[in-house]
Amino acid sequence: MRDAIPIALQPALEIEIDAAPIASAFGLTPEAFLRLLRQRRISQLCERGTGEDAGLYRASFYHGRRRVRVVVDRQGRLQGAIEVRE
Repeated sequence: MRDAIPIALQPALEIEIDAAPIASAFGLTPEAFLRLLRQRRISQLCERGTGEDAGLYRASFYHGRRRVRVVVDRQGRLQGAIEVRE
């Protein structure tokens, strides 16, 4: 192999976030939100903070043209306001 680049992978981390505030930001009940999430009609992306944001995670949820984004700590507690974009 030419010029291999080693990549260190860390174990996966599972964080539980309360569905109610995210569902509310979409105008949904928690049950409807979770159903759409399971059906993959709501997609999600999680990013791990680095540098001064180490220990924080930004979770983005997408449904239709709307995005809801939250920042949480390792215990899933919200850090700051919920961001909603159309």
